[in-house]
Amino acid sequence: MKKMIYKSLSIVTLATMIFSCKPTIDVQAPSKGTLDVKKYVAVGNSYTSGYADNALYNSGQLVSYPNLIAQQLKLVGGGDFKQPLVSDVSVGIGAYMNARYVLAPTKDCQGVTSLAPVPVAQQGDLTIWGTSVAAQGPFNNMGVPGAKAIYTVYPGYGDPSKPAGQFNPYFTRMTTDPANASILTDAMAQNPTFFSLAVGDDDALAFAIAGGASETITPSSAFNASIDAIVGGLTSNGAKGVVANIPSISNLPYFTTIPYNGLLLDKANADALTAAYTPLGMTFSPGANPFVIEDAAAPGQMRQIQQGEMILLSVPQDSLKCAGWGSMKPIPNQYVLTANEITQINNAIAAFNTKLKDAATAKGLAFVNIDAFFSTIKQGIIYNGIGMNAQFVQGGAFSLDGLHLTPLGNALMANEYIKAINQTYGSTIPQLDATKYKGVVFP
Repeated sequence: MKKMIYKSLSIVTLATMIFSCKPTIDVQAPSKGTLDVKKYVAVGNSYTSGYADNALYNSGQLVSYPNLIAQQLKLVGGGDFKQPLVSDVSVGIGAYMNARYVLAPTKDCQGVTSLAPVPVAQQGDLTIWGTSVAAQGPFNNMGVPGAKAIYTVYPGYGDPSKPAGQFNPYFTRMTTDPANASILTDAMAQNPTFFSLAVGDDDALAFAIAGGASETITPSSAFNASIDAIVGGLTSNGAKGVVANIPSISNLPYFTTIPYNGLLLDKANADALTAAYTPLGMTFSPGANPFVIEDAAAPGQMRQIQQGEMILLSVPQDSLKCAGWGSMKPIPNQYVLTANEITQINNAIAAFNTKLKDAATAKGLAFVNIDAFFSTIKQGIIYNGIGMNAQFVQGGAFSLDGLHLTPLGNALMANEYIKAINQTYGSTIPQLDATKYKGVVFP
């Protein structure tokens, strides 16, 4: 059988920008309205922490959206904003002990060189996890990569004596009491006058990122109880704040970049595959074809992927191009989201978002619709002459992991928070000039 041709992912095709977004001109003097922003604390997960390019690293932390919001809050009486920064010379560390990604020329299995995301080092900086920075705190940015809502209230979430998976080394390094503290108790101990809350992504996205293979979706009852505890705790001293919802996976390049029908076949290969797979009810034709995926419920435990199902960005590209994945071998389950799994994820996110909105409303807090913001980015916007969308690498809004934002994306998201804050509390906090922040850096 001839080599199958995999439709490569172009990073130089510009998407059409169909939305126009101009920066709001602040004509009023900055004012705090009914807010007291002297002590701002941000509670959240990887988005809040400044995680980007598949790792936590210094320059990503510096442009975390809470840090950008804090800069604007200083114009209306806000105080210092401390973050648990890693060294500015560190390669960073990701959830799989990897270094941050950079865009670099890379030769694939077919001998073709093109720009692709690659780790800047063979391994992440393990000293980040092994060295406590708690003495530099307390930290206003309480964003902890990987923290679900149910983990935010979990005592001892930083205790390394617990089994793997029951503690978080990103929290271990920043808390003074790893054995007993929770993210919430450390945030409350600072007696914030204002807070932002962005949790819940990982309660659904961890399952999605793993292809539904090694994670579970948080039950709504546990999620709701956690949100009540978090919001109740943060507002217990009269603090005001802003609550964000969760973006749909359909707006994230990690789930949308690889086309379901990216298997390009000539007639000879199409006929050969059809002959091989006819007993399993699969047929192929010249041109674009759906990839073959694992499915335990299908005949032979494999089938062609359906339109609307997703192949994850984590799938090894060389395996698609040269090892017969998706054609002669099914793509393993952990790299695929089936229709049933997508329905589970969408239903969970919808329920979580309803709870987050209700919790904000019940306490009179500002609410920012991040899901709508990400949807607008996906469609494409032009901000002050700069076009961007959710296209992987080229779009400018998302970093090289396809999940987290670039500095430019973070600046735009910070402005969404500021809009919601101003609308709710009668403040006139100026928005950021997002043109001062970069998208993906090309070599």
